[in-house]
Amino acid sequence: MRPQSDTGWLIAQAESLGFDLCGIVPAFDLTAPAHRDEWLARGYAGQMAYLHDARRADPLQAFPEARSVIVCAINYNTAHPYSTEAAATAAAASGAEAGASGAKAWLSRYAWGDDYHTVITAKLEALIAAMTEKFAPEQFSSRSYVDTGPVSERLAARQAGLGWLAKNTCLINEDIGSWLFLGVVLTSLEFTPSLPRENGATAASVAPPDLCGHCTLCIDACPTGALVEPYVLDASRCISYLTIELRDAIPGEFRAAMGRHVFGCDICQDVCPWNRQAPATQEPAFAPRKHLLAPEVEWLLSLTEDDFRRVFSNSPVRRAKYRGLIRNACIAAGNARGKRALDDVTRGKRAAEEGSGKRATDEASTSPSLRARLAQLAASPDPLIAEHAQWALAQLPPAHV
Repeated sequence: MRPQSDTGWLIAQAESLGFDLCGIVPAFDLTAPAHRDEWLARGYAGQMAYLHDARRADPLQAFPEARSVIVCAINYNTAHPYSTEAAATAAAASGAEAGASGAKAWLSRYAWGDDYHTVITAKLEALIAAMTEKFAPEQFSSRSYVDTGPVSERLAARQAGLGWLAKNTCLINEDIGSWLFLGVVLTSLEFTPSLPRENGATAASVAPPDLCGHCTLCIDACPTGALVEPYVLDASRCISYLTIELRDAIPGEFRAAMGRHVFGCDICQDVCPWNRQAPATQEPAFAPRKHLLAPEVEWLLSLTEDDFRRVFSNSPVRRAKYRGLIRNACIAAGNARGKRALDDVTRGKRAAEEGSGKRATDEASTSPSLRARLAQLAASPDPLIAEHAQWALAQLPPAHV
């Protein structure tokens, strides 16, 4: 095992590359959560078949020579309002100009800037390059993952001491909150763990304590009931899953509850007390693209496939694919009924902020041009888009209202 000084050097190197947190855990400590098989058996993974990969229960199956796992985290929070607030704020600010077509869509906070896969992968590769220079001519192998391998980054981060796994299943750091991107490097180098070990203690036994306490704001706020119990997420009900991972039609029971989410959902993080004082990121790549801060629903629906590729170049939104984003925007259009829809989705956040003076902002009624676009999409040769456009039209009030 390499000396503690090498661990300190590695953490300092990660921080110099822009990571906010870094920790190291022995590779053999990365076992699957005890409830993994039961969770999968309940169907909570939905269509995410990769979560059934047996290697996720033991990363050493994918990289047998691994001895250490380096976990890096970077804050992506910005000084801009939360997703739901951003939609309401933008509508209020542009109401006079937007008129009847001012209904705003909501994109998850992490999708406002550049694709984090690209940003973090570059930083991890730079870290590996620094390791190669530092420890040459010693031979070692390394492999980096950013949501791309059979590794639970959240579990590794917890065991490396970066935070605890909260009731909404996100990793929370006491100082930074939960707006964190994670990446890992598996390496054959055997580093001293970043958490001190004594008397054969395991990573789990020395990991940071759970500070969620009796709080259930995240569970209470979830519009679709995806948090079925503390620390258990039914991903097949989660708005992030529905808008990104699901390739089929969105089940009718969830459509109204989705509000105007078109890519991901932040509600369980929006209401978390540990995010109230979360610092803003220093990473320029995560600065919001102006057109992705509460974009107009009608504008999203007007995009062609070529537009989609251009507008969302190097953006996480590309994962939803064109037909998925249009499908989601149709749902948002169907829910663009002003204050009623906004209240339905943000009830948990409003409860958490009772007395703060923050209130949902009513938005304009549906425009003729939006109806016309939905009618075009309702005749699309793509049955997925057509069905969702037809649903949206059926939700809107009569045209003369």
